[in-house]
Amino acid sequence: MVIYDFSVETIKGEQTNLQPYKGNVMLIVNTASKCGFTPQYQGLQSLYEANKDNGFTLLGFPCNQFGAQEPGTSDEIQEFCELNYGVNFPMYAKVDVNGDNAHPLFKHLTAEAPGILGSKAIKWNFTKFLVDRDGKVVKRFAPTDKPETIEKHIKELL
Repeated sequence: MVIYDFSVETIKGEQTNLQPYKGNVMLIVNTASKCGFTPQYQGLQSLYEANKDNGFTLLGFPCNQFGAQEPGTSDEIQEFCELNYGVNFPMYAKVDVNGDNAHPLFKHLTAEAPGILGSKAIKWNFTKFLVDRDGKVVKRFAPTDKPETIEKHIKELL
């Protein structure tokens, strides 16, 4: 299965896939509203704004698996992101990223770009996966990797 074929649910509850992003560089991030890394939303939004017209998109997938730091409903999450960080990049419905119930997209991402020592598990919120224009997962970034430090990797693929 290629990355564009994965079925995902938008934050508004609509079923779709990633086909609209075919040919784009993507940064896929598991997010949370009540995390120490939550201020990264600002940097992610800046990355999106600076590069979206050059074939880049950023996809946010809220996740409540790490310290229950994303307890809200889809509406609450979207409102929080818009009001506090001006987020207008695509956001999706809350997903699990680890374990038996992990979303198939995240199973694919972690298999293609394992973490330290080959671990497939995602350690925390704001783990980021960079996908090239051909849909290949090229790199995983840790939650501590700030969005501004990732931009050079994005530009190399654009």
